[in-house]
Amino acid sequence: MEPILKVRDLRVSFHTRDGEFEAVRGINFEVKKGETLGIVGESGSGKSVTARSIMRLLPSPPSYMKAGEITFLGENLAHKTEKEMEAIRGRDIGMIFQDPMTSLNPTIRIGKQISESLIKHQKLSKKEGKKQAIEILKLVGIRNSEARYNQYPHEFSGGMRQRVMIAIALACRPTLLIADEPTTALDVTIQAQILNVMKDIQEKFGTSIILITHDLGVVAGMCDRVVVMKDGEVVETGTTEEIFESPKHPYTLKLLNALPRLDEKKKPKKVPLILGTMDKGLPLLDVRSLKQYFDMGKGNVLKAVDNINFQIKPGETLGLVGESGSGKSTTGRAILRLYEPTDGEILYQGMAVNRLSKSEMKTMRRHMQMIFQDPYSSLNPRFKVLDIIGQALDIHSLSGSTAERRKKVEKLLDMVGLEAFHADRYPHEFSGGQRQRIGIARALAVEPKFIVCDEPLSALDVSIQSQVVKLLEDLQQELGLTYLFIAHDLSMVKHISDRVAVMYAGKIVELAESEELYSNPQHDYTKSLLAAIPIPDPKVESQKKRVLMTEQTDEDKYGLMNSELVEVSKGHWVAVPRN
Repeated sequence: MEPILKVRDLRVSFHTRDGEFEAVRGINFEVKKGETLGIVGESGSGKSVTARSIMRLLPSPPSYMKAGEITFLGENLAHKTEKEMEAIRGRDIGMIFQDPMTSLNPTIRIGKQISESLIKHQKLSKKEGKKQAIEILKLVGIRNSEARYNQYPHEFSGGMRQRVMIAIALACRPTLLIADEPTTALDVTIQAQILNVMKDIQEKFGTSIILITHDLGVVAGMCDRVVVMKDGEVVETGTTEEIFESPKHPYTLKLLNALPRLDEKKKPKKVPLILGTMDKGLPLLDVRSLKQYFDMGKGNVLKAVDNINFQIKPGETLGLVGESGSGKSTTGRAILRLYEPTDGEILYQGMAVNRLSKSEMKTMRRHMQMIFQDPYSSLNPRFKVLDIIGQALDIHSLSGSTAERRKKVEKLLDMVGLEAFHADRYPHEFSGGQRQRIGIARALAVEPKFIVCDEPLSALDVSIQSQVVKLLEDLQQELGLTYLFIAHDLSMVKHISDRVAVMYAGKIVELAESEELYSNPQHDYTKSLLAAIPIPDPKVESQKKRVLMTEQTDEDKYGLMNSELVEVSKGHWVAVPRN
């Protein structure tokens, strides 16, 4: 079968202050009709530059195409004018971008954003454009499409906004769909639904798909063939089965090994060498009947955290998982008094944290610290690393002289795998993984015993994720740290956590030993989360059932409106309806 797209010797460079940067270096691949080609690699590998080159969406300057051909349906896109490309984009080639919030116009109703493509490319009337746009919204699993047509992007959840992006990309039923990291920021259940939408569309219309991702579990379930990119070059290509079963290049093997598999047994955890003077028989942290409510105005109250209980032992890692909006990050912030809890008790080594004054809480923060989700926005871009980490020392009067302060910062940088000279650099001069290490160093500066890790891996590539997890485990073993590890990546949580608590709609629905929870889940919500996780194995993924494409609007879907945690077996707690 003749390919619909051929990319030959594509070379793309950028003009920078330091001269030419070659982002894509002579790559070759093709896409056949009706197939899904996966392009995988870490940040900086050239995946997104390749995708935008096909669509001719890279700004010029600073970018320019040095060489190569992009042949689509027999025509070289590299020679097309901008006006000619405008006719092709949307009509013949659709694109789903990574961040739907920045890709959608916040001032235009979503229905109009879909119908304008139909009106332009298919010459439909406004009435017919609206009719077809509503049908497309139904097609991608958005209920009440007629009402939703008139809503704005901010009125949709992240998963629903991504469905809208798919609707826009598919409005004119393009021959080729380019999906650039379409599920990176989404929870596993929403991710599974979005991928199923794309599969359904492909089956209905015979659409070819280029799926750009760093998640090999997604690749295993979606792709027919795979292109592996590193530093702007293609290092390996083959069928999905070939890539997973017998990878040839060391980099491919590295990517495959970096991703923890949910169906693999958890490795035994080393016991921390140092637990200080803490009594191992008592919990380090005891959360009792914690509530965090927010007044939304007009009599509406958001019960973000609704009467939860758990304990964390010294040297233990408790994983806290759930979808966006489940209340897990709010729980972490309430524990550290970044939010003032509405009700309940937070006991640290028996001391009621929620009753401390501001000055007392400042002292307490020497013992309790936080690693934030976004390593860039949580670091002051105007400060050098020396002062970002040093500020924590200053606040708690731990700096000493200027020379002693620098020595302490350099020791902390060394502890997290960075160099002493990094102290004199600014945050923008580091990669995402390095910035997260700086955030960890800052949290460690005051020598805490308890750290809330709030989604510390979500912005990182899989191989960087595994490096950061290993660092956290090593630090825990060396310093006797105790973690509350908040995440929606259940595969990684399984491997780092001793126990796991599952949150839904502000409540803990299940809590058990890590291996027990994954091998024997009791609650329906836990089962749905586990079923949605992609496994990096094409054979396993091909046997999976499709996840339903429905909006989960029923708050009582899992029977939580009148329920309580009950111990169903030793250490295994599950939310069950009260009689």
